[in-house]
Amino acid sequence: MENRLYYINLFDYYGELLTDKQKNYFMDYFFDNLSLAEISENENISRNAVHKQLKEVERKLDYFEEKLNLYEKANKIKEVIKELDKETRNIIEELI
Repeated sequence: MENRLYYINLFDYYGELLTDKQKNYFMDYFFDNLSLAEISENENISRNAVHKQLKEVERKLDYFEEKLNLYEKANKIKEVIKELDKETRNIIEELI
């Protein structure tokens, strides 16, 4: 479950860098909770092709995070701002 949440968060940061098909497969699997078989039936492709695409999406998301670190930096900022007053914290949270 933690891994699933991690990729959903990465998708929020880097999803627009994926192809439309990759975004659709990702959203079907991670957001709509469709099985590989359901996605393959809907897209009229093999289950294995869906699996490969999802693994490719995960690989790309990992690559983007490795190079840009947006998710990691946002988490560090959230940790730092816990010490700030509520008003300042709210302003910063809206920005990230």
